[in-house]
Amino acid sequence: MLSVLRVLSTAGVMLMHGRVNDAPTCPEYLTVMVDGAVAGFTHTTNAEAVVAALRAAKVSQTSKVPLNLEIAYVPPRFQNYGGAFPGIYVFSTPSRMLRPVTQHPGGKTEFIGSLEQVFMHIRCQDGGNVSCQLYTHVEDGPGSVLSVVASFTPWSDYNQSPRNMYQCQMSKQTMGVPLHSFCYRPDTKLYRLQTPQRPIALTNAYDNYHIDEYPLGTNAVVAVLANTGYDMEDAMIMNKGALQRGLAHATLYKTETMTIPSGSGDVFGHQSIMKLHADDAMWRTTRLPTADNSLSTSHMDADGTARLGSVVENGDAFCSVFNRMTARAKLHRVKGSDKAVIDRVSLMNTFDDRGRRQTKLTTTFRYNRNPIIGDKFSSRHGQKGVLAFLSPEEDLPFIERTGIRPDVLINPHAFPSRMTIGMLIESMASKAGALSGSFIDASPFQSAKAGDAFPPPLTEHGQVLKRHGYDYCGNETLLNGATGEKFDVDIFIGLVYYQRLRHMVSDKFQVRSVGPNNPLTQQPIKGRRAGGGIRFGEMERDSLLAHGAAYLIHDRLHACSDRHIASICSHCGSILAPAARTTITHFESGGSVGHTNTSPDAGFLSKILCRVCNTGSGIEHVTLPFVFKYLAAELAAMNVRVGLSVGDDILGGR
Repeated sequence: MLSVLRVLSTAGVMLMHGRVNDAPTCPEYLTVMVDGAVAGFTHTTNAEAVVAALRAAKVSQTSKVPLNLEIAYVPPRFQNYGGAFPGIYVFSTPSRMLRPVTQHPGGKTEFIGSLEQVFMHIRCQDGGNVSCQLYTHVEDGPGSVLSVVASFTPWSDYNQSPRNMYQCQMSKQTMGVPLHSFCYRPDTKLYRLQTPQRPIALTNAYDNYHIDEYPLGTNAVVAVLANTGYDMEDAMIMNKGALQRGLAHATLYKTETMTIPSGSGDVFGHQSIMKLHADDAMWRTTRLPTADNSLSTSHMDADGTARLGSVVENGDAFCSVFNRMTARAKLHRVKGSDKAVIDRVSLMNTFDDRGRRQTKLTTTFRYNRNPIIGDKFSSRHGQKGVLAFLSPEEDLPFIERTGIRPDVLINPHAFPSRMTIGMLIESMASKAGALSGSFIDASPFQSAKAGDAFPPPLTEHGQVLKRHGYDYCGNETLLNGATGEKFDVDIFIGLVYYQRLRHMVSDKFQVRSVGPNNPLTQQPIKGRRAGGGIRFGEMERDSLLAHGAAYLIHDRLHACSDRHIASICSHCGSILAPAARTTITHFESGGSVGHTNTSPDAGFLSKILCRVCNTGSGIEHVTLPFVFKYLAAELAAMNVRVGLSVGDDILGGR
């Protein structure tokens, strides 16, 4: 930092040496700090000259001042301008966010930080007249206000701003090509699009960031048409023939990791797999068996790992851990209902956080995830929707002139309220680019750069379409695929770059008829992974009551939940006192003697008696939720007795 201190001294800063008792104070003097330490003081009137000297030395090739130096000048407060802590703050430490701007005058590129830009005068190229304004720096372009992700949206200046923000979020959820090292990566979950393409309409940032190496979607022929009603409320109809030809095909990679600490006595292997067939205890510890109640281990190798390329499904074993001390093996099984292919198996020796040696086995499963009804798609303009119907290709409308059938049908009601004009321009421009064999520059704010010389996209690409014999606005005459009749109006059809998102119905659907219950309350458990149900809460109950469907509530909350036949004593009203008293008898020499006997020839007589009244004459069987009996038991533990009255005329008598 000697070069920085030398520039400060030359610019008139009073450098501080040692301890200073009477330091100059603001507002007459400003503090100059370098990397958090007070370096000196300068007069307020000289502050701008000091900053200018530092910036000149920063971009000078002869100076040793680092290019990543951040020079934050916080002026004193004056007429609602300035900061609470005025001074000159210089930073050269690493890990700071910087961005390039152009100095004015001079035209040299300077990297500025987040703190200094707040109090700088930077001109943005918005196409307006700024000759009367004072500025010291100029943005490199009007797109500097956009982030990396936002700069990929074509013609984002034609869209409503919330739609651009939606696209920034959804672009991070696309099933593109996130990496090229799939065969080496042990990520827990990875998505891969099998048929990615380069968009026809793209921005300058697309090539600057080399997104072609990590594409995000596919070009699709999209028709804006309300057809059959399956495309209501943002749903979309997809061409089944295009899907069969590979449109939006994708793959999901999941990796399971098994760890064995050193010295535990466990090794990967299946020396005792055959013993599992005869050991019922091990059946219960190795999760559910397969559908035919047999252990599927035919796809496993001798080292206890799955064989590459083998197809596994729910309940199949993919890893065997053999314990040398107990001479038993524990199988780890595949979870989920989808079939998978063993893509990769890796065995490695590593160390844990405490430096102890351990052995890890990673098994990667490859799932086929081609589009099905319920999967989510999106254009680059925040127009998201789910696949509602896979239409046979012969039933779809087709263009009268060329016979082309659209890949996607979307509803025209998606445009008026959302005002995504950029998507309409992209459809028209991509169509023109496909006809002319060229990629289209879809960078935003082009009019701010070119000014009056910039032709509107509608005029530019409409003329290309007209030159090739197409409609100026991109409309086409379509024929009904079912009847062969011509549509009364022309349909807007073109090419749009569509993204397939990772929200798939295969990962989200939850359905249950019967399944595990909570042993405490006897009610169905929650959670999709555990085979539970979807909670029917108070608001759902209120909705059914408002619709007058009270008996449906009885079905959901009682019959299909924790229906229980309870015994109630009508004498004392207790729900907990009735209990079954079992008498075990067997016959000797023509008579019966009551005593305990566990022989198979014994007879069992069971009768429900009230333990309070010591009689069974008043026992009534009532159907009620089991959780009510559980509530009575909990209250009884706190010396609160719950009494019930049983009878047909109870309500009438009151």
